[in-house]
Amino acid sequence: MSESTAAARSRQFDRRLAACYDEFKWLYCELYGQTEHFQQLLDAARQFFIHRKSALVKLDATREKDPDWYRRSDMIGVMLYTDLFAGNLDGVREKLDYLAELQVRYLHLMPLLKMPEEFNDGGYAVSDFRQVDPRLGSNEALEKLADACRSRGMSLCLDFIVNHTSDEHDWAVRARKGDPEYQARYQCYDNYDIPRQFEQTMPQVFPNTAPGNFIWCEEMGKYVLSTFNPYQWDMNYRNPVVFNEMACNLLFLANLGVDVFRIDAVPYIWKELGTSCRNLPQVHTIMRMLRILAKLVCPAVIFKGEVVMKPSEVAPYFGPVDKPECDVLYNVSSMVCIWNTVATRDATLLRWQLDTLAALPREYTFVNYVRCHDDIGWGLEEESVRYLGMDPLEHKKFLYHFFEGNYPGSFARGELYNYDPATQDARSCGTAASLCGVQAALEQRDNGALDMALRRDLLIHGLILSQSGIPVIYSGDEIAARNDYSYKNDPAKAGDSRFLHRGVFSWEAAQNRHNPDTVEGRMFTGLQKLISLRRGEPLFDADAAVHTADCGNPHVLVLVREKDGRCLMAVFNFSESWQELTTPLVGGRWVDLISGDVMEGSIGWMQPCQMRWLVPQEETK
Repeated sequence: MSESTAAARSRQFDRRLAACYDEFKWLYCELYGQTEHFQQLLDAARQFFIHRKSALVKLDATREKDPDWYRRSDMIGVMLYTDLFAGNLDGVREKLDYLAELQVRYLHLMPLLKMPEEFNDGGYAVSDFRQVDPRLGSNEALEKLADACRSRGMSLCLDFIVNHTSDEHDWAVRARKGDPEYQARYQCYDNYDIPRQFEQTMPQVFPNTAPGNFIWCEEMGKYVLSTFNPYQWDMNYRNPVVFNEMACNLLFLANLGVDVFRIDAVPYIWKELGTSCRNLPQVHTIMRMLRILAKLVCPAVIFKGEVVMKPSEVAPYFGPVDKPECDVLYNVSSMVCIWNTVATRDATLLRWQLDTLAALPREYTFVNYVRCHDDIGWGLEEESVRYLGMDPLEHKKFLYHFFEGNYPGSFARGELYNYDPATQDARSCGTAASLCGVQAALEQRDNGALDMALRRDLLIHGLILSQSGIPVIYSGDEIAARNDYSYKNDPAKAGDSRFLHRGVFSWEAAQNRHNPDTVEGRMFTGLQKLISLRRGEPLFDADAAVHTADCGNPHVLVLVREKDGRCLMAVFNFSESWQELTTPLVGGRWVDLISGDVMEGSIGWMQPCQMRWLVPQEETK
């Protein structure tokens, strides 16, 4: 890079900094009370921007002019494990044509940074934040993949684990050897007095598989805070060095071409005695500072926050509209309500939840999904469950037994995760197809049940495509992949039922995706059609007004989208029987974009597990 280019970049950095300097400095000094480390961070950020490659700077400029680039109807996502999908990063790059068949514009790769050989929590225990795990490729391969994605108009998302490192990280190695500087990057205690105080108010994440929040490190002779697993040591964000180092790690990855970061376990990163150590105000300060840094160095980048909390605790992580923190959040509550509706055939809770989301500012954007790499935690709003006359614990037990396949009339095949005999709490695992009944129908050779299961699977994927935000498909669900029980034969995985839905992608099965007579073909072509319809319809943009409509039938959900004087009604029958709807259709004839059916007067009859996207007929001419 020439001196003149570097100087021009530095001046551009100064212009951006001037717009946010006062807020940034105030937040930093409020948290850390001094400016030496603040200036060091600014100096490092300047260098990251100066050395950002031209193609990324060009992307920055484009997205600065178009800040809603990720909120439009053509934003379709897929999330996958690099090794399970294609072996390594080069393999993923070679398979981009496959993803293009689903018109994917957002590719989320599960954790791929250097991790321990065995105990790594699926990559969420990171040993080096600046190095791709050699089993999956190299930094060069990641950069090549990012370049290839960008040339196709596809964003690349990586997980960024902010709460903890692996116990094999260089910091942890040095801490164990007694280096006080590195022990200060974690929360280490000589005796159990302070840990005991933490444990009095700090909930356990994995009470059965990893009880307690502290471990004893014999080599160091200290207790170490480890909220998740014993091999994942929580970082100490009271130390400004920790924040600076992690911020620079994020900027390093952004300069490789990563333009979406899934910020993992956001609510946990600040710890305070006498609290739950979750959702504390300092967490929002840290997220706001990371967001400011990203806009200084790499404005094309957006943050997707993983906030798996009660619905009332999720929205604050967007931050105020004028001082945002996360650009996108996971729509966990909708996902749970969708599966609740699948089991109960009653859309009431789902309708209430969707209306709650619709009341939020339209600038708030969610990732909508049916399944992901994780379990389904049954965190329904207990007050709502009670209002419907159900006991929350008994209803939760019904749900996890139903999706285990251990309930009369259940079509699902799944497994429990992290069952707690004391509280009787449990979560559920399984692929979307297996939970929808595809696996059971194939086992029983029941073509009628198979047809219903595939309709059900397409129905719920159609629902996430009908919501505002970014619909993300979990790899394998597009071909109705079933549960993979081979994990039980691996001692390192056998105790974690989440591997049930983390099977190796079957390219042999994927060869059937264009054959409508196969399970894979019906699912894949069905999704292709829905995605194509969504991409061409501005009513699915995130700035549309959304609300549900009372159709007088609890089995059916009606979602109304309005924009620029136009209207679309998305209708979903969660029942396995025909349902009649008298909901009026105002203004003449309406046409179903999916089937082409024309109706007038009312919606009329809905087939079992059918969905419709209805618009006034004149709009389709």
